[in-house]
Amino acid sequence: MERRTVIVIFDGFQLLDLAGPADVFATANLLTRADGYRLEVAAVRAGQVPAQNGIVALAQATLAEIAGPIDTLLIVGGLSLSAGPADRELVEGIAGLAPRCRRVASVCSGAFVLAAAGLLDGRRATTHWLAAERLASRYPLVEVDADAIYVKDANVWTSAGVTAGIDLALALVAEDHGHELARQVARGLVVYLQRPGGQSQFSTPMQAAVPRDERFRELQAFIDDHPAADLSVPALARRTAMSERHFSRLFTAQTGISPGRYVERSRADAARRQLEVTADPLDRVARESGLGGSETLYRIFRRHWRISPGDYRRRFRSTPRSPAEEM
Repeated sequence: MERRTVIVIFDGFQLLDLAGPADVFATANLLTRADGYRLEVAAVRAGQVPAQNGIVALAQATLAEIAGPIDTLLIVGGLSLSAGPADRELVEGIAGLAPRCRRVASVCSGAFVLAAAGLLDGRRATTHWLAAERLASRYPLVEVDADAIYVKDANVWTSAGVTAGIDLALALVAEDHGHELARQVARGLVVYLQRPGGQSQFSTPMQAAVPRDERFRELQAFIDDHPAADLSVPALARRTAMSERHFSRLFTAQTGISPGRYVERSRADAARRQLEVTADPLDRVARESGLGGSETLYRIFRRHWRISPGDYRRRFRSTPRSPAEEM
């Protein structure tokens, strides 16, 4: 069965948001030796459309010219979508096409167009981690998951930034043709084998505001620089010459996060950096980052990034592995 897939672009779009999913669908066609996906590129105005990096793509049709049923409608992302109000013609075009689609999807900040069209109201969705707070603030009816690679809510799919569009497209192929074909496509494109949608984007920043009080700014710097130190609430309260209760209350008020939560995330970040640049055994990583033992390290990584420390190191290690490195 031919699946008509319309990918929508606009001036300043992210080229990889178009090329990544398009190559996933095209590779699926090659592997099945059938025209399973019929790709069309559309925009508010047909013709040449410049991407954010200056490369020009060709929109074969205008949104108004797209007639008949559509299997998948995919809106790509670009910096302009999250920076300000989405183009009215673009939003109206997407809203008009959506009822004729089996499913609707977005890559990165394309979620802002779906939200502006009312397609994400009451739904769970994701976008690039840098734009997640803006999406939630601008569209309060949307339940924004700032950390997921991609999210499916009924027939509406959204994904995180840039390369996550490839993960989204692989998931769509898996839904259409099964996981084995999706695995073959991933191998053919030499990409990670289908990261699950619930896996972390890995780039979520520390969710803490910069304190107004210089004492707390200095304390944050101390915590980040000394993860293996005694960072208990009593010890931190002594460093600020406050009672434990008063310290906890003021720290949370000024940063938006409790002292214990801040310390845990700071230590997790320290462990993550150590995994990226050293071959140290996991128990040493845990000890030097203040997490105690490898079991705690594993539990913290699963909670924050939904991946084991070993898997994280295998994916993001920036130095050669030694023969003695743990499996």
